[in-house]
Amino acid sequence: MEELGALFHGFALALTWYNIGMMAIGIVLGIVIGVLPGLGGPNGVAILLPLTFTMPPTSAIIMLSCIYWGSLFAGAITSVLFNIPGETHSVATTFDGYPLAQQGRAGEALTASFTGSFIGAFVAVLLITFLAPMVARFALRFGPPEFFAVYLLTFSSFISTGKDPFKTIISMMLGFGLAAVGMDTVSGELRMTFGWSELLRGIDFLIVVIGLFGVGEILLSMEEGLAFEGKSAKINLKVVLETWKKLPRYWLTLIRSAAIGCWMGITPGGATAASFMGYGIAKRFSPNGDKFGTGQLEGVIAPETAAHASGTAALLPMLALGIPGSATAAVLLGGLMIWGLQPGPLLFVEQKDFVWGLIASMYLSNIAGLIIVLSTVPLFAAILRIPFSIIAPIIIVVCAIGAYSVHSAMLDIWFMVLFGMIGYVLKKLDYPLAPMVLSLVLGDRAEAAFRQTMMGSKGELGIFWSNSLVGTITTLALLMLFWPLISLAWGRLRKR
Repeated sequence: MEELGALFHGFALALTWYNIGMMAIGIVLGIVIGVLPGLGGPNGVAILLPLTFTMPPTSAIIMLSCIYWGSLFAGAITSVLFNIPGETHSVATTFDGYPLAQQGRAGEALTASFTGSFIGAFVAVLLITFLAPMVARFALRFGPPEFFAVYLLTFSSFISTGKDPFKTIISMMLGFGLAAVGMDTVSGELRMTFGWSELLRGIDFLIVVIGLFGVGEILLSMEEGLAFEGKSAKINLKVVLETWKKLPRYWLTLIRSAAIGCWMGITPGGATAASFMGYGIAKRFSPNGDKFGTGQLEGVIAPETAAHASGTAALLPMLALGIPGSATAAVLLGGLMIWGLQPGPLLFVEQKDFVWGLIASMYLSNIAGLIIVLSTVPLFAAILRIPFSIIAPIIIVVCAIGAYSVHSAMLDIWFMVLFGMIGYVLKKLDYPLAPMVLSLVLGDRAEAAFRQTMMGSKGELGIFWSNSLVGTITTLALLMLFWPLISLAWGRLRKR
């Protein structure tokens, strides 16, 4: 009951004209970003974060989260109409979405994908509403050892769920190295400044993510020489109602995909992994599984529901523990820290209005997002008719303005260009960027927690098994860290 009372107070805060306007602007910007291949949720939030520096924190996070919702919704538009994933999680949507469009059922496919996305996000927001406060209250018992164990578990989760554990570790080490530049948070000594006074404040995470996601992705897209040819879609009330009549027969797929997405968002497995898992399991259990890939409505619903649930659920550990569950959540976490807010269990105690205003806005923006995408698909699909040679320079200029506005320093623009090239190289070599962003954001905090623990225990590592709570978390973290080696050894043993 306490959560419901706080939620209704959050609705009162979110339902101001200013915040409603920020929701609408955020969703529209998110849809534009989502339909442009080469951009996406993390990129859009990173590029547009500087625009929110003068806003109240609640309004700023509402707008940024709505950019994310809009990009999640819009990824299906390009997947269905152009067979081009607007987001990485939308790859699975192309398998049945584009065949449906070829059959003249693009409106039906898009309506089903948007509705599945809405249901997946709604389930995840319900989970955040009732589970996040419980997790936060439990986390108030945490000290430095427990927090370091949780950070270690988060890093280990990315390693164990990554496609290539060694590339994930290398990416993470780069992030840790960047996080160490500047002033030591414990001793106050300077590290890796190389005599540059500009590096005393460290390398701002926002400059890094603008370069990695914004400039790096644009360089890749320019290399690919994108040219768009696709199908047209007409969505009207008749198409929507006829599609909604068919959806109840897929209720089990919707529930199963939403559960998969929530789990993958919290663990954190990511929206891409969730969408493929949702599609694969739906194909396995569907009576029409052998027809998947030929234009099955269920093959569109499953990945979109799972992806949206995962993307939304990733905010739960960010709010409750201060640990992002995705690259976008990591960027949002950095934004909270820029605004002077400390994500974690104390956020629910010290900033109740902010937390519950944000949670309430998730319900409202999810509804608004569904209405906007259903009514404006032809308009946003037309953006893809604009030559990419015109769009790319505009995005680069926006990135440069965003990077300069962080500290009003020309050096930050050069850093943006440098990290753009680094991001381009890493993407070409198939190195994941999310672990790098995660370690850059959490590196200082993890280091501080570890060093405080070591000072308190006089260097004894046994403190990480000093009680059942920290011992369980540490053991689980180490198990996940070495899981790729364990599974490899087990596989070889079975072969013998």
